[in-house]
Amino acid sequence: MLSTRRRSWFSIGLLLLLASSADAQSISQVETDTQQWNDVQFAVPLNDKIDFVLQGTIRFGRDISRPVDERLGFGFSFKIGKYLTVTPAYMHIATQPFRNVKQFENRLLLPITFRFPLGKFRISDRNGFERRSRHPGVDSTRYRNKLQVEHPIAPNKYKLSLFVSDEVFYDWLVNAWVRNRAAVGVTKVFNKNLQGDLYYLRQNDSHSRPGDLHVIGTALRVRW
Repeated sequence: MLSTRRRSWFSIGLLLLLASSADAQSISQVETDTQQWNDVQFAVPLNDKIDFVLQGTIRFGRDISRPVDERLGFGFSFKIGKYLTVTPAYMHIATQPFRNVKQFENRLLLPITFRFPLGKFRISDRNGFERRSRHPGVDSTRYRNKLQVEHPIAPNKYKLSLFVSDEVFYDWLVNAWVRNRAAVGVTKVFNKNLQGDLYYLRQNDSHSRPGDLHVIGTALRVRW
């Protein structure tokens, strides 16, 4: 009788240990992901200072196994002087970060970008404000700052440039710096109307799930 009870307690303990291990593994998977991002942007000049901009994005996640994020937006790019660009825009976002979970967002954006040469380098500093209307979820306002440095590595033969960037996010909903994105990649200029990026990005986020990401990304920019 005692031996039977011991076996029962041992079985219960083993089941609890396995459940705890499974929960820990599940939490780890929720916090991190490997993704592949694809962006396409079309710019249509309206005059020398204003472009109409249309942008689409699709992101594959859950270890690059299925689409988890789709975006479509439009806006206007205003060139102010030699170094300043302001691009007010709207974007609709649909996400499926986990199985049976769907989220939708309407976002208003106001990026203000300073871009200038510094010797053989090209520096850009983008300060952006965005208003997020989320369903389900709580509306929020964020500030984003992205600093990027570019340098040509084969400008004549291949028209290639290397770039590194870092972007930080401040969210007024929680009054905290919630996200950091660091990236390194190359830009290829195909012709005066077409260029593309290939990059690796590492994201760390203390409030989103999944928040810590490894990303391989592409961006294609077309000017009509």
